[in-house]
Amino acid sequence: MNPGPSLVVHDLSHAFARREVVAGVGFEVEAGRAVALVGPSGCGKSTVLNLCAGLLRVREGSIENGYANPACMFQEPRLLPWKSALDNVALGLKAIGMARDERHARAHALARRFGLSAEDVDKFPHELSGGMRSRIALARALAIEPDLLLLDEPFSALDVGLKEELYGLLVAYRVERDAGVLMITHDLAEAVRLSDRILVMTPSPGRIAARFDLALPASQRDDAWVYRHAAGILQSRTVRECFGLPPVAAAPDGDASANGGFAPSEVSVRERTSAERVALPAHARCGA
Repeated sequence: MNPGPSLVVHDLSHAFARREVVAGVGFEVEAGRAVALVGPSGCGKSTVLNLCAGLLRVREGSIENGYANPACMFQEPRLLPWKSALDNVALGLKAIGMARDERHARAHALARRFGLSAEDVDKFPHELSGGMRSRIALARALAIEPDLLLLDEPFSALDVGLKEELYGLLVAYRVERDAGVLMITHDLAEAVRLSDRILVMTPSPGRIAARFDLALPASQRDDAWVYRHAAGILQSRTVRECFGLPPVAAAPDGDASANGGFAPSEVSVRERTSAERVALPAHARCGA
């Protein structure tokens, strides 16, 4: 059976001028799977995503993208101010040459699914709330029916209620379309809620310091499960070092489940052991 497309990042490094921001990063995003890159500000998370999106040129390492139809969503909605909400949703459809009536029909259907009224879709971005603009940005990304979503903290400025609503729409789309997702976030709880694999990056230059695999399907995770597992990951010594946090008493080293209340059937964790790691952040080695 064909395993489906994947995004494979191998030994990726990148520098701006002479400052190295990403060093030796490697991971894979398989069809139907969501991978979250988590780390402190300035660790190179967004640089990795921009490289995967083709917005930056790969200079060292390699990226093999087997997906045919990727779409991006960023922290700012990036709507075109001179176009209506409906035309913003349909923008990607116009770019691929879809006829006007067909793209407007699809955009209207998506707008209804995202809770936008007939009046809302005729408004321009400056007439809409921040939450409405975020709905439109996600609808625009999904309108082209992407098989890979590249998300750069699109939910960070939203209130809890709207976040939960958009989380549900995103998870449903991923399940329906078997789409891959690469997401950037500062929020461990968000990563636990939405992703199947969490990769924690060191401060700049960013390397992968720890990996956490979550087996329970995202659609089955309730708030208690999410916050319990996010708290457990935060007990990891490696994670605390990456975020510049002080160690906690009896913090696990190499097994984040030790103090996190993880059930082994739900979460498997693989980290570098203390013997394999060197001091963070300046000299952290890459581990998958």
